[in-house]
Amino acid sequence: MVLSGLSFVCMTAIVKTVGTEVPAAEASFLRYIMGVPLLLPMLGAVRRAKLTPRLWALFSARALVHSGAVILWFFAIARIPLAEVTAMNYLNPIYVTLGAALIFGERLALRRILAIGVALIGVVIMLRPGFRELDPGHFAMLAVSVCFAGSYLFTKQLAGEVSPTVIVTMLSLLVPICLFPFALVDWQTPSLTELAWFAGTAVFATLGHYFMTVAFAAAPMTVTQPVTFLQLVWATTLGWLAFGESIDSWVVIGALLIMGAIGYMTFREAQLKRAARTPPPAATRR
Repeated sequence: MVLSGLSFVCMTAIVKTVGTEVPAAEASFLRYIMGVPLLLPMLGAVRRAKLTPRLWALFSARALVHSGAVILWFFAIARIPLAEVTAMNYLNPIYVTLGAALIFGERLALRRILAIGVALIGVVIMLRPGFRELDPGHFAMLAVSVCFAGSYLFTKQLAGEVSPTVIVTMLSLLVPICLFPFALVDWQTPSLTELAWFAGTAVFATLGHYFMTVAFAAAPMTVTQPVTFLQLVWATTLGWLAFGESIDSWVVIGALLIMGAIGYMTFREAQLKRAARTPPPAATRR
């Protein structure tokens, strides 16, 4: 998870380096199209999968929502500090929890409601509306979290029907198709240097997802989830060293509240699952 976090922060830093020189929709398209060759070993699994019209509809809907999130993310990252982008990304699990309750009817226990409330307070502290001028990038990041949460909810629906390899491959194939029309609206021919940068984003994104998958297979969420919070440390440090971004104490406080809420929710739910799997003492007597 440490390597995963470093990979994702490196990808974010590359996008920050390119900045606004390439429009957000085009930058998103180039990032995904550069990653298509990495999918070649996975195409066999897609061919073997029996994709029904319903599955195609779910994959397409997920790709559209994910494409919107990616465009907004590229837009935001060129305009606001790395630390704020990273901190606001931690809202995804909160929105996923709300979406699962609204769409799948999952029960919102008191601990979840309290965690959501604390996380939202963290967002208000970070953004401080009325006390500072907010950039369009901040509003874009709020929408990014909602869109990514929608993408994750589609993944939850698909996970019980097709393999993770098929889910990842279909997303990576359909997203550039969805992004292409938006990229054409304001297309600017990228330089060879910019193409090299976007190839780097594809590599780091793939590494990030690979390391994350290995971590999830090796350890429970209670171990891996807290390590993801190190991304804020990497992002804040890199933003300060490479881009001259100041360290905003209010952003750090707000982020700590969000991370604490997510960490508590993850830990408590893992405890409850463990308790449900553990038989009562009487059941173990022979």
